[in-house]
Amino acid sequence: MPLPPANTDRPLRQGSADKRAAIERAALAVFVREGYARASVDAIAAEAGVSKRTIYDYYGDKERLFVGVLTDTIEASDAVFSALLDRTLPADGDLPSGLLAFGREFATAVARSPERAAVMRLMIAEAHHFPALLRQLQGAGATQRMLATRLATFADRGLLDLPDPLEAAGHLGALVTNAVSLRSLIGADLVDEAELDQIVTSGVRVFLRAYRPDRD
Repeated sequence: MPLPPANTDRPLRQGSADKRAAIERAALAVFVREGYARASVDAIAAEAGVSKRTIYDYYGDKERLFVGVLTDTIEASDAVFSALLDRTLPADGDLPSGLLAFGREFATAVARSPERAAVMRLMIAEAHHFPALLRQLQGAGATQRMLATRLATFADRGLLDLPDPLEAAGHLGALVTNAVSLRSLIGADLVDEAELDQIVTSGVRVFLRAYRPDRD
């Protein structure tokens, strides 16, 4: 007889960090493979090597596990993006070369990450059932806000004219990644290095034409 979901009125167990990590890795794999509706806690427990009761004790129910795993995945991705931004587009660096370095590494990460594409497809498919996920897909996300803050430092140096740094960050992200992101999401052929470089170079050129101050 299947176990019922745990009573979510009582506190959930924190438990072992290693065990939680194993559950979340397994849950992400099963949710990506099966979708939310078809994924079972039994399958997740088997893949993680834990009992079904452990999952209920740690997470309460499948819905909380699903939202928690995707939220944690997004937060981990945001941390990776923050490091990428610091590495490629330092606030005191050269603007054109920094934008190109940022664009190439960001676009490459988008184009070469099957897990990212799978998670995005899962979120798009399920977001209308989960308001917390829908909010993640609406408006500016953490990566856009981080990029806006970094671009604003170049505006402070007089190198960019940014009436709205958040909007400018959205434009830059779209210019350097949209073409590769769409192909990654639909499972099309990978963008080769030459095409990726052309997309990024063109995108940065357009961005600078739009946001460099008038030098006349």
